[in-house]
Amino acid sequence: RSQQSSKRSRSVEDDKEGHLVCRIGDWLQERYEIVGSLGEGTFGKVVECVDHARGKSQVALKIIKNVGKYREAARLEINVLKKIKEKDKENKFLCVLMSDWFNFHGHMCIAFELLGKNTFEFLKENNFQPYPLPQIRHMAYQLCHALRFLHDNQLTHTDLKPENILFVNSDFDTLYNEKKSCEEKSIRNTSIRVADFGSATFDHEHHTTIVATRHYRPPEVILELGWAQPCDVWSPGCILFEYFSVSSSSELMRCCSFPLQTHENREHLVMMEKILGPIPSHMIHKTRKQKYFHNGNLVWDENTSDGRYVQENCKPLR
Repeated sequence: RSQQSSKRSRSVEDDKEGHLVCRIGDWLQERYEIVGSLGEGTFGKVVECVDHARGKSQVALKIIKNVGKYREAARLEINVLKKIKEKDKENKFLCVLMSDWFNFHGHMCIAFELLGKNTFEFLKENNFQPYPLPQIRHMAYQLCHALRFLHDNQLTHTDLKPENILFVNSDFDTLYNEKKSCEEKSIRNTSIRVADFGSATFDHEHHTTIVATRHYRPPEVILELGWAQPCDVWSPGCILFEYFSVSSSSELMRCCSFPLQTHENREHLVMMEKILGPIPSHMIHKTRKQKYFHNGNLVWDENTSDGRYVQENCKPLR
């Protein structure tokens, strides 16, 4: 008991970027004992904890930086997670479950059920071998199930990507693929949860101009035409294609609808056209981004190095 008290009473310290300095064995709120690290990002860090107030259950604790803009963003995310919990008390709709939240010396903290690896992390650790089609079907069904729930409750996620889709349990079997003469990891259970509601937006709220991570961003966002729930439909299309077709760290980027080494909108739109066909004329007529077009066509020089790259690597889906 005295050892626990000393850990709980250690002085609170932040690093120069605003992260809470915490170590294995530290306690927060006289309840959460840190037992491991799960990751770190621009927003803060995620640690694995034992929740001593709930039968020593394991939780993932998201600890936000002690920085105003991140603290405010966390408050908005907590409001979304509260709404999800209110509308889905039995957790039937596969969104990550918030069990608790609190402010720890300026650090907003959110406790979640402890889940497995995200679907991109598993791909990466499996040398970017694609998921088998039956597994993709199951993940696709669950993703659509979760999105139907969110959209029925006037909520758009806006940042769907493989990193924000987590396996409930990421245990796997190692199998030998005779065709490829290599070992592959096969996930045992493809049950998933949709995570990271930090950018989620209710229908009645202000919609920022740009949403979604570049790779999964729909054309209406690039063209600044405004967006709504269909934004959450384009992104899963990209995600499922990635699950199915990627077999190296760059193959998807070479054949899908986004730039590999650029954040340039024009190139992104050209890649979309090469793969999916012409951008609909009604979108071209409405957009303020007329600098990308001339006489209803994208302006693009195929004789440049970028042009040749797109021409060689972006192939039509049909």
